Amino acid sequence: MTLAPLQLPEELWLRVFSFLSWSDKLSVRLTCSHFRHLLDKSRPLWRGFAVRLRHFSIYNRRFWRSLAQRHVGRVAVTAGRRKHLKTLATWLPHLDALRLDDWKEGRVDELRRFELLTHLCLTAGSTPLVTFDFLLPVSSQLTQLSLCNVRLTCAPAHLLTAVTRLTHLRSLLVHHDGSLNLPLSALRTILTHLTHLTHLSWTMITYRTLSHDCFSPVHFTAGGAALPLLDLQLLNYDAAVTPATLVPLSGLRSLSVFHLYSVPGPTCHLRTWLSALPRLQSLSVHGGHPLAVYVDLLPPSVLSLTLCVDLTPEDLQVVSGRLPHLEHLHLEPWGSSSSLIRLLPQLFPRLRSLHIRHHHVTDTDFLSLRQLEVLDTLEVLDSYYRPDPSNPSWVVYQPSPHLLQLTSDLQKMTNHRVRVLNTTHRDLFTCPCVT
Repeated sequence: MTLAPLQLPEELWLRVFSFLSWSDKLSVRLTCSHFRHLLDKSRPLWRGFAVRLRHFSIYNRRFWRSLAQRHVGRVAVTAGRRKHLKTLATWLPHLDALRLDDWKEGRVDELRRFELLTHLCLTAGSTPLVTFDFLLPVSSQLTQLSLCNVRLTCAPAHLLTAVTRLTHLRSLLVHHDGSLNLPLSALRTILTHLTHLTHLSWTMITYRTLSHDCFSPVHFTAGGAALPLLDLQLLNYDAAVTPATLVPLSGLRSLSVFHLYSVPGPTCHLRTWLSALPRLQSLSVHGGHPLAVYVDLLPPSVLSLTLCVDLTPEDLQVVSGRLPHLEHLHLEPWGSSSSLIRLLPQLFPRLRSLHIRHHHVTDTDFLSLRQLEVLDTLEVLDSYYRPDPSNPSWVVYQPSPHLLQLTSDLQKMTNHRVRVLNTTHRDLFTCPCVT
């Protein structure tokens, strides 16, 4: 590198670096010691940065010092042990978000070392957890807890007791395959004790009608204000519900329903939900009945819509009439999406973000998205491609060269107003069950 660029003011370089993605910042660090020094000492540039750690034996002091300089506060650990948490606490004492995937020991007692920890995720452990007492030292500081397919040897009641002690919790995620055997009454217990809870993601495997007090904490009265819960995600849902059951949820702003089966039953329970939630701003539906069955009940207040269902171009036209102010659309129809994509600029001119698949979409239809004049983010959901159609076993897990060229053309056509992402940009702390 010539001397002239290096003589530019640090403030100017830091301003340039602020526009880079995480991967680009990491690449710039490798170009020269000057840029590495600038990037590492500027903590604001790394705010929100998350790193995944897999093989602790290969990380040396220089690596840990680099993370410490950047004040990394979000870490995901794969196949970790308690000694690894000691290392983390030594080098990253300001850690506030920790994800443990496939935890290898029956206890996680070292959490007490993280005095600033507010967000904890435990996922898919191959070793059963013998107790949840490790939550007690952080019970006064945790605001977000995620438990996804964690194996237990303790009774489900022990888990419920440990969770309800986290009285400052604002977000709770509990996903399981039915092995936890949590009763439906657990929802009422959770809502009774966690009075600050605004986000709840819950696996609900049942075919029964939900009781009238399923979402009613002990202190709730029908004539009182709605619960503080704003965002509700229900996984493996196939339960009947009455309007009376949903009264406590009248203030809900976001609803996500992941149906248990793609083949629906005789009754569309979602119609009852939509009728009871007049102020809904975000709706996500995965599976269940075709969109046509409930499209007439979509609340006009919805600004963000995710549809992973069976739908037709005619359905989208009805959606356009029901949701004239729609700003965010995630579209994964069960059939071909080619005939749908070409309709989007005319039906939803106010779209600011769009998530679609490129598969089966013609180049002309894809490039027609430039007509969305306020679109700023496009995420292409294709996670792989097959370079050789005659060899279907050859799969490359990245965007195809053709797709990369198309997205580049689209960006040029929009004067780089549209930012194009792909599925590799997932947040490490987002549960794969709901993405």
